[in-house]
Amino acid sequence: MSYINSYKTPDVPTLLPGYYGSNPYDINWAMPLHETTLESERIKLTPFIPALHAREYAEQSIAHPELHRWIPFELSNLDHILAAIELRVRRDPNWILFSIIDKARGGAMAGLIGLIRTSLENLCTEIGWIIVFPAFQRTYVTTNAIGLLLRYCLDLPVPGAVRPGLGFRRVQWTTHTANERSRTAAVRMGFKEEGILRWTGVLPEGAEGNGIPLRDGDPMSTRLGRDSVMLSVCADDWEKGLREHVQRLIDRQ
Repeated sequence: MSYINSYKTPDVPTLLPGYYGSNPYDINWAMPLHETTLESERIKLTPFIPALHAREYAEQSIAHPELHRWIPFELSNLDHILAAIELRVRRDPNWILFSIIDKARGGAMAGLIGLIRTSLENLCTEIGWIIVFPAFQRTYVTTNAIGLLLRYCLDLPVPGAVRPGLGFRRVQWTTHTANERSRTAAVRMGFKEEGILRWTGVLPEGAEGNGIPLRDGDPMSTRLGRDSVMLSVCADDWEKGLREHVQRLIDRQ
């Protein structure tokens, strides 16, 4: 018997100018959203809603393009941001993006943080898309935001608990091998380095690659490759003192 291949490249737009989504906005997240678990004394994580948060994000992106130095896709203006939120995040129920709200500064938006590549089947997820705006860097914001997501992911889903979690077994963190600030932040929160993953992605034109020349004839010869550091926190780490370590970091004045 012979065979055929009827595959066609999906007709997916690359830009969605002015697309802010429905009202009310459907976050399309496959997991329970425990709002009390996602809030500390100073920080609150709330789902990123383009109509509320995209313009501030775009203004910060334009004013501070270095914010996306290590992000492996295009986010240089409002249209690219709206497209990325819709196509990469909202349409995938295993991704969610949060706005970081600084309660101590009058509810100002301080940045973004997300859970990506979540697998309920394997009880694991990844913290990613971490952007903290310059005015909020080197403060409590980053520590609180990461700590709240760890608490949300790794605490057990105890019925009736004030701050229930998802009960995941693994939370991972990947970063460009040259991104020392990201690597340091992860280790400070208790992540353990597991190794280097080579050639994990094709980067946008102009982005910093892994320093290894591409082969002649490479089909994406204008776009360099990325190596990534893999780190993780697992449920056994959490139950052996890491929960308390993270809470101390969140509570530190």
